[in-house]
Amino acid sequence: MNEAKKKKKLDTSIGVPNDGSISALAAVFVYLITGLFLAVGFWVARNKFSADLVSDPPLTMFLLWSIEFPVVVIIFSLLRNAPEKCSCFRAIGRSILGLISGAFLNALGAISLGAPIGMQYLLRTVHWSFLMSVFTFVPATAVFGASWTDWHRVFASMKPSGNVEYMIFIPAYGAIIGGWFGAWPMPLDWERPWQEWPICVCYGAIGGYIVGQIVSLILMFFLRKDKHLKVA
Repeated sequence: MNEAKKKKKLDTSIGVPNDGSISALAAVFVYLITGLFLAVGFWVARNKFSADLVSDPPLTMFLLWSIEFPVVVIIFSLLRNAPEKCSCFRAIGRSILGLISGAFLNALGAISLGAPIGMQYLLRTVHWSFLMSVFTFVPATAVFGASWTDWHRVFASMKPSGNVEYMIFIPAYGAIIGGWFGAWPMPLDWERPWQEWPICVCYGAIGGYIVGQIVSLILMFFLRKDKHLKVA
């Protein structure tokens, strides 16, 4: 009975337990922080450099991912699997590797799907790829590391287990799907400045990432309610 009370206390707390799990309320807090730092990135670009995604895409995207990255790394490093075997510093180190490898794979994916190639687009593609890597690869590498079993189960089999994995899986797919939908206006003959690569794709990815966070929260609360009903 005492063990059940302790478990219930961990499930409903806002803090991060030692086992790497997280409550739905704590996930809300995490999403508010990551959203706040995205907003800070836009604010710094606008107020300190008089730039935005339309006027200066490389600088704006650089500010977005470089400000968002440390926050995401710290949060998901605290949620890492097997914390007794993997230190927080090790999780941060593999997150940096995940950032670089994820950016490389995102760039390859974008180019294979028709992203423009040329020196005038190089910095745009690089910084967009790093931003996408922060949304997709960094949380997973911080939590899973090189565990192919977890990567395959969550991203390929689409069978996340627990709130942390929902926080990784759904926003990542949201960013990818949002970026894909954001690319639709690019080939249209509207001659708008925001149709340039990767402005609308970036907006779509950010929008999809935020929608993914909202969807994941809904699922967390729904699953928590369903779990409590089954226990009762």
